Amino acid sequence: MAKKKTAAITGVGAYLPDYILDNIELSHMVDTSDEWIMSRIGIKTRHILKGEGLGTSYMTERAVKDLLEKTNTDPLDIEMVVCATVTPDMFFPSTANLTCYKTGMKNAFGFDLSAACSGFLFALNTAAKYIETGTFKKVVVIGADKMSSIINYNDRNTCPIFGDGAAAVLLEPSEEGYGVLDAVLHSDGGGGQHLYMKAGGSAYPATHETVENNWHYVYQEGQAVFKAAVSNMADTSVEVMERNKLTPDDITYLVPHQANLRIIDATAHRMGLPREKCMINIDKFGNTTAATIPLCLWDYESRLKKGDNLILAAFGGGYTWGAEYVKWAYDGGDFSK
Repeated sequence: MAKKKTAAITGVGAYLPDYILDNIELSHMVDTSDEWIMSRIGIKTRHILKGEGLGTSYMTERAVKDLLEKTNTDPLDIEMVVCATVTPDMFFPSTANLTCYKTGMKNAFGFDLSAACSGFLFALNTAAKYIETGTFKKVVVIGADKMSSIINYNDRNTCPIFGDGAAAVLLEPSEEGYGVLDAVLHSDGGGGQHLYMKAGGSAYPATHETVENNWHYVYQEGQAVFKAAVSNMADTSVEVMERNKLTPDDITYLVPHQANLRIIDATAHRMGLPREKCMINIDKFGNTTAATIPLCLWDYESRLKKGDNLILAAFGGGYTWGAEYVKWAYDGGDFSK
């Protein structure tokens, strides 16, 4: 009998912009402080992409080149690219399309996927199906956002939270049971009133009025989002554990979306996991939206071992949320960052 084919992550690459915005500099821009940000969110620094005309594809190009180099993969062998982002360079061509062109992935078709902070989970699960069905053998999944392009640096409720970054993973077939093994994904547009960007789309195209009203920036009602994030990230993570008969001892790491340290702690607590079993880099990178989960995998790659059980969990704007069970496919120490 043929073994079941699964989509294994066989490598991860990343890019973070050089410029680092710390809490001290931020406190000179808006009424906040290092103590306030650290106690409420847990962020010390965030990377910001500077330079005229540099969009998300500037970062995805570098993350993908890092990935292809580390895995010794010919760009012409890549068959499909899914880029999760809410900050594309432009509406079209897609950032995935631009990335394929910039990196020489000429045989791949690509598209963008928009699910805010859950984008990487949605993209990973979508791409995995193309591997599982035998349609493709090499797929690149990217999570990337230039959040500084849609953040109001006069709004102290949002500007301390977000940073810029990109990370990408390579998916290849496995018949040994590694890779994406289960997923529970949800969306509820009713949450859109609490976390959204009002203008810039077809409902409110750019006008003098939309710009003056600050409608091209992220709007967030912190308390409502916090409550929904804690309950939904925890619920789906526990559901994935129960469906796959996983105990806290079975799990090597929770790989949570890096939005707020208190949300991460609350999710881990519900799952019965100590903080040591949580991938955490929010203090260094902030919330990079679709990039947070793959950036965690990249950051912790050297500690990962073949067969490690990971639960990936996220919650995003509008609302989107979910959790995925991934069995790690290689010893991370084999690659040096």
